[in-house]
Amino acid sequence: MSAKSATNGSTGFSSAERAAMQERVAELRAEGKKGAKKADGLQAVLDRIAQMAPEDRALAEHVHATVTATAPELSPKTWYGMPAYANEDGKIVVFFQDSGKFNYRYSTLGFQDTANLDDGDLWPVSYALRKWSPAVEKKVVELVRAAIS
Repeated sequence: MSAKSATNGSTGFSSAERAAMQERVAELRAEGKKGAKKADGLQAVLDRIAQMAPEDRALAEHVHATVTATAPELSPKTWYGMPAYANEDGKIVVFFQDSGKFNYRYSTLGFQDTANLDDGDLWPVSYALRKWSPAVEKKVVELVRAAIS
């Protein structure tokens, strides 16, 4: 997501950003079987995000842009109907659960056991997410970097 739309309170991807993502899906499909699988995963994530309520969709788009920019080695795919990002072994590292999925008052950014967030005998693996801000983005970048380290 462009810096302008990330900081001006935009409620979604611009048409140019959507077009670029669609072009990337086509490129991946053109790479063959492995690329097609990755393209299908990306398309499924984009389709799922598009189905969300506007506030959830805006959060999911920010999460998607941040995760894919911070950890391009993770592959987007849906997981239990949620946008998720898997490592090279196909195991989910991070996921986004919109508040509308179970009628919660907040969306959730969660990490699976493949994430390297271990800190002693107790550490958080799920975070409530209500609004996007530069501080939230910074924390998500830190968490994703730690998760893939």
